[in-house]
Amino acid sequence: MVVTKFEMATNVLVLIRAIFMKVVFSHPTGNANVRAASLGLMKAGLLSEFHTTIACFPGSVIDQIGSLGPLKELRRRSYDPLLKPVTKMHPLLEMSRMIALRMDLSSLTKHEKGIFSIDAVYNDLDRVVASAIRSKSINGFEAVYAYEDGALQSFIQAKKSGIKKLYDLPIGYWRMAKQLLEIERDVWPEWAATLSGLEDSEQKLQKKDEELSLADQIFVASTFTATTLHAYPAALAPVKVIPYGFPTVVTNRNYSPINNKPLKILFVGGLSQRKGIANLFTAIDKIEKHVQLTLVGKKPDNDCPALNKALAKHNWISSLPHQDILKLMRENDVLIFPSLFEGFGLVITEAMSQGTPVITTERTCGPDLIEHGRNGWLIEAGSTGQLQQAIENLLENPELIELTGRAALQTAANRPWHLYGEELVASIKQVQ
Repeated sequence: MVVTKFEMATNVLVLIRAIFMKVVFSHPTGNANVRAASLGLMKAGLLSEFHTTIACFPGSVIDQIGSLGPLKELRRRSYDPLLKPVTKMHPLLEMSRMIALRMDLSSLTKHEKGIFSIDAVYNDLDRVVASAIRSKSINGFEAVYAYEDGALQSFIQAKKSGIKKLYDLPIGYWRMAKQLLEIERDVWPEWAATLSGLEDSEQKLQKKDEELSLADQIFVASTFTATTLHAYPAALAPVKVIPYGFPTVVTNRNYSPINNKPLKILFVGGLSQRKGIANLFTAIDKIEKHVQLTLVGKKPDNDCPALNKALAKHNWISSLPHQDILKLMRENDVLIFPSLFEGFGLVITEAMSQGTPVITTERTCGPDLIEHGRNGWLIEAGSTGQLQQAIENLLENPELIELTGRAALQTAANRPWHLYGEELVASIKQVQ
């Protein structure tokens, strides 16, 4: 094969970028995928600065404060100590938001309008990162990696500075969400109050589109999220699907025989029809005496009588620490996550890592990680009938719980979180 001089030069440039690329990475609140992404960049020698609001490192002042009961939420912002030298914290607005939430000062955290709203936190960090890019443009960042709703100002400055703009879209594109969720509002009018995702202002939606238009590379965590971008009304940068990793798998999962006991079903997530909650309750109503349903999740801000009535019939827990949720997953036979619009669905991978098989839809990470009937089950989003059939299948064939649960454990063991970070780094190195 003949290699042209142009191809040789291109390959050299890719190699140089892979060795010397400097990335400024930002996310306001952090979660498992942010921790894995930032750590992957750091280990690869690509991370120049990590901007966030609150970062808890072992032995730090924040870590010590987080040992106090009322402030233990701070430890949810824990990061690997390797990140400490490059981490830049900007805590004021986020700390104010956390205090306002604890004091139930809802006017201060009101969607988009509150001075301590999550939107205000995202916008503030975005401005800070844009300033960092501007001030260091002479020394040169090669790329900025930012997330939906917190990238616009960073990307505008990055474009001026001639650096790459890497965009992470953690949930599906808003135009497709609006289309699909408006259908749900018509089908389930009594559950419309739970569809808070339709409340974004035109200004916020326009901002999302501007961020996308500026991106040089778009990263998503599921094939479904990638397909929602087909609704974008113009050409887009290349889209790369990299599924998230799994938590550490449990090694001592025991499966109790069901015999004549009810099937123990667990749901974890926001109590919204975006998560298919109405479909779940309707399916359960028809076989209620054979199942025991537990739900962990917060109610939406708007009161929904249909939801209140349904919750009164089952075991509802508003919130639990993460370790307690994992324990609860091990204590249940199956996790049902019938979401109608999901960027990924971390509860799916969490349940599988605990050996709990999952019933979910094609509008989650399910198709990327689950082989129907082997390590879980896939149903059509919005199909109450298919959901009921999947539950009845387990009632009729309870041996499938252990068989499928152990296959789920193996799937989880084969994709730990560090693989996500490594695959993300490999993709970033290839950005032209």
